[in-house]
Amino acid sequence: MEALTAIPPFVYVLAVALLMPLLSRRVGHALGVLATGVVVPVALLTPEGAHWAVQLFSFDVVLFNVDEFSRLMGLIFGFIGAIAVLYSYATEASNKQTAYALTYVGTSIGAVFAGDWLTLVFFWELMAVTSTLLVWDYGGKAVRAGFRYAVLHGIGGSLVLAAIVWHYAEVGSFLFSASTGIVGAGPAVLALAAIGIGVNVGFVGLHAWLPDTYPRPHVAASVFLCVYTTKTGVYAMYRAFPEGHLWLAYMGGAMAVFGATMAVLQKDMRRLLSYHIQSQVGYMIAGIGIGTTVATAGAFGHVFNHILYKSLLFMTVGVVIYRTGEESLKYVGGLARDMPITAGAFVVAALSIAGFPGFNGFVSKGMIIAEAHYKHLDVVWYLLLAGGVGTFLSFIKLGWYAFYEGSYDGEVRDANGIQKVAMVSVAVLCIVYGFFPDALFAILPGNEGGFDYTTYTFGHVVEGLILAALGIVGFAILKKPLDRIGRVPDIDAIYNPLAFYGTRALVRGVTESYAAVDRAAVGVAGGVSTTLRNPETVVRRAVGREEADATGEDESAWPLSLHAGIGTSILLLTAVATVGIALLVVA
Repeated sequence: MEALTAIPPFVYVLAVALLMPLLSRRVGHALGVLATGVVVPVALLTPEGAHWAVQLFSFDVVLFNVDEFSRLMGLIFGFIGAIAVLYSYATEASNKQTAYALTYVGTSIGAVFAGDWLTLVFFWELMAVTSTLLVWDYGGKAVRAGFRYAVLHGIGGSLVLAAIVWHYAEVGSFLFSASTGIVGAGPAVLALAAIGIGVNVGFVGLHAWLPDTYPRPHVAASVFLCVYTTKTGVYAMYRAFPEGHLWLAYMGGAMAVFGATMAVLQKDMRRLLSYHIQSQVGYMIAGIGIGTTVATAGAFGHVFNHILYKSLLFMTVGVVIYRTGEESLKYVGGLARDMPITAGAFVVAALSIAGFPGFNGFVSKGMIIAEAHYKHLDVVWYLLLAGGVGTFLSFIKLGWYAFYEGSYDGEVRDANGIQKVAMVSVAVLCIVYGFFPDALFAILPGNEGGFDYTTYTFGHVVEGLILAALGIVGFAILKKPLDRIGRVPDIDAIYNPLAFYGTRALVRGVTESYAAVDRAAVGVAGGVSTTLRNPETVVRRAVGREEADATGEDESAWPLSLHAGIGTSILLLTAVATVGIALLVVA
């Protein structure tokens, strides 16, 4: 066991990231798969406890802490990191891009294995930087999207840091063990933490970076991006509110409905999937907000399951884009005939995310919905059910237009061999955890004595089938109206122009003010200089004597010269300085 705890697992991943630009694609990606894959046994076998207690910036911190929550996050982060690196290699990602991706994976793993708030926020900020670099690497439209992404996550990280500083002032320690969640005088610190973390998880109103950023970079980069930022945010939300909070439950319900609704309206495939990240994370936030043992376990089970089926969805859509070069549903169709493996993997992922019985999403989503009902949170319960209908509807739409209706105008091949391995591996797990929920329960937090929850009851199965039926009926009714809808603006259509023009107005205001002050200062300096060089002319101009000279008036009363010698000047300066010093002494 000492070998497992000798080095924190993020070190392996970051070390390979640094080496990758120096290696061939095959060797570099092979090492990337190995480094991320090693995280899985480390997370699984390391005994619970703090293993790297050190000093950071003179504060006591724990760089490697293992408990039932960080263990689950490490397991899925390591596994899907290895799959994503394999997929990157098969999708012709460069070593540099995968190196950026591995720094992103490594910092995310560092965040979830942190044993204190200072270490978590340190890796949290590094995660924002590395993910921005991953987006920027693709160039083009990804650069501006990455800039907006960086600004929003910078703001969110600043709010989180402010909450942590406030927490430290109250508790006197950054360690998680020093208190139960974020502590502060009054609700302000809780609001700072919730809103700051809310940027990462995609609170309604703070979410627009998701559909703006994730469709922009290389398709392999999107597989990484869809996993780490939002799920690390869910983990941090639990650390901040381990006993739950009612407002989080309501926000989670709102996220589930809003994200699913916006997804239904999209034609860009990756934009549709990005909105569903917000929707599905809403279920996780609702589970954490409800705060019961089953709801919290359901939230983390949904983290685990979502990472599986969402990465699979981005891989299948990525293969479609990789083979056709098309991002929009308008330009593809009937691909199931030529891409049966990709289409089959998509169906598994779609049924999983929609929560259809027999697939992993049904297990974890059902835990959260059942607890909302059990705790009589009726509004949250109805919101989560409505989000389920929207999820069915939007993935029926995506599958119908991409794989079944129409035909693609051109030759197309199915996924290559390594892409198939990556997709089928994840698809199998989606089915296994759906049919054998006890396998999922075994790794969930809070399962020491078993959960008071049964997955496959008659009521739960009927509920899942009804949601599916409503999704099918909804698509049949809305199919033609949805065809006529173009790009639907989001809240960033308001705040992006406001930020752009507001910033430009601020910059112009500052520069124009500076220019006015500069002109005034230059004018005053010029006036003083002119006065010192030729005081007679200035005085004549001031008293109107120049006009008198022009009319020939008598000059006998005018002094011959106002120029003073050096001795007189020194005498005057000495007198002025003496008077000034005397006034200061008296005052």
